[in-house]
Amino acid sequence: MEKNKLKKFNSRAFISVGRFTSGLILPISGIMNHKLQFEPLTVARHFYMAIHNMSAALFVIFIVIHLSYNWVSLMKYSRKIGDIIISKEALAAVLLVICIVGIFSMHVFHIS
Repeated sequence: MEKNKLKKFNSRAFISVGRFTSGLILPISGIMNHKLQFEPLTVARHFYMAIHNMSAALFVIFIVIHLSYNWVSLMKYSRKIGDIIISKEALAAVLLVICIVGIFSMHVFHIS
């Protein structure tokens, strides 16, 4: 019978899951901040602001660590990017997202 050896702590997996989790929390807390934006500083509004701010800080930290772990791979990929041709589908998707976000955000400039 073999003894179960403890696996070494996988810091890459930890960083990936932390990045994903903090990135997942950001839009949820952002939506709640948007919903509560005209409220006075209530406990709920302060709570979602704190969640959003800390999630954003953690997300940035995890991204920086992720970039440092994968720097060599990213540099190899960036050298090859000149050989990649952007497909019609990718270009159409990017333009569609930019148009929808642009149109949706224009309500800010509505003068009453």
